[in-house]
Amino acid sequence: MLMADRVIAGAIMALSLYFMWHASELSIGWNGMTGGPGGGAFPFWLSAIMFVCAAGILVRSLRGKTDYSGNFFDPETLSWVVSVAVALTITIALMPVAGAYIALPLFMFWYLKIFGRHGWTLTASLCICTPIFLFFFFEVTLKILLPKGLTEPLFFPLYAMFF
Repeated sequence: MLMADRVIAGAIMALSLYFMWHASELSIGWNGMTGGPGGGAFPFWLSAIMFVCAAGILVRSLRGKTDYSGNFFDPETLSWVVSVAVALTITIALMPVAGAYIALPLFMFWYLKIFGRHGWTLTASLCICTPIFLFFFFEVTLKILLPKGLTEPLFFPLYAMFF
């Protein structure tokens, strides 16, 4: 398991550096013209955090410290990981067609209610509040448009109110 930790941590660190390099092609600081962060700020700093976390895993594995006992994945856990990966792939495929504000709540509904077996109150509140929060955070505050797909005409009245 220590070798797997080292290999995966090294791969994540390399991927993080690649993301940081590409994000630095855009402004990663505060953009005085728009009054917000530059286009590369979030990708750069999230990649930097990912790099630091992977470096911590690498250092821990080099020290020989591990909490693992037995197999990392049992068949039940592997089936859970595969089902979530398939659901995320479907969500990403739906975004250009249905838009982020439809695809993300559908994924959240599946993940919370069907996969996680949570109650209706939690599921409904998160599936309704998350797209509203995302709209105000990305589109109104940061002025970053998320994909809307077929639902874009429904947003024209909101654009008229906030822009």
